Amino acid sequence: MAIMSGAVPVPAEGGQHRRPIIAAAIELTARSGWPAVTMARLAELAGVSRQTVYNEIGSKAALAEAMVAHELGRFLSVVGAAFDRHPDDLVEAIYDAVRAVLELAHDNTLLRAIVSATHGTAPELLPLLTTDSGALLAQAKAVVADRVAAYRPPLGGDQVDVVIDLIVRTVLSHVMQPSDTPARTADGLAWVAARVLGVTANPPLRHT
Repeated sequence: MAIMSGAVPVPAEGGQHRRPIIAAAIELTARSGWPAVTMARLAELAGVSRQTVYNEIGSKAALAEAMVAHELGRFLSVVGAAFDRHPDDLVEAIYDAVRAVLELAHDNTLLRAIVSATHGTAPELLPLLTTDSGALLAQAKAVVADRVAAYRPPLGGDQVDVVIDLIVRTVLSHVMQPSDTPARTADGLAWVAARVLGVTANPPLRHT
């Protein structure tokens, strides 16, 4: 994955150096690991003072959250693009969105660095994608729910929420530990969505 340039989009607040600092942190983590990320090193890479790094980011824990948020933004952008490509076919939009997310995750060097890190080497990063992923899941589900609502699915609001929760959590699980190709995983989830929504998936399953 390019890590999640989309985990909780980077907040608009912050000065002009915030994004370059976060980008430098992502690059350094992917290349050398989370322990190599220091405020002094980030200041050097971003071409700013160490005080500027502290002013823009704060603590290293806050930096971890900003990095995940930045990457989440990237992932949510491909989700939005997928729905835009299929304005009249919700099942196809779901297939396209899931596949795009998983393909992006596959090529994301930062995500791979987080997932493959040995125990204790990235204590601020890994929980944000696993045990402490509540904020990430909430934002992803909110974005997907907003897009799905435009299709007026034949279910009640609570029922739609259940479907979205299932899909988002399953996708995150496959992002962290894929069990099949992005295409096959997307195919299966789109088929499940079609059955729950009571519509015909066309084709029913692309990969059998």
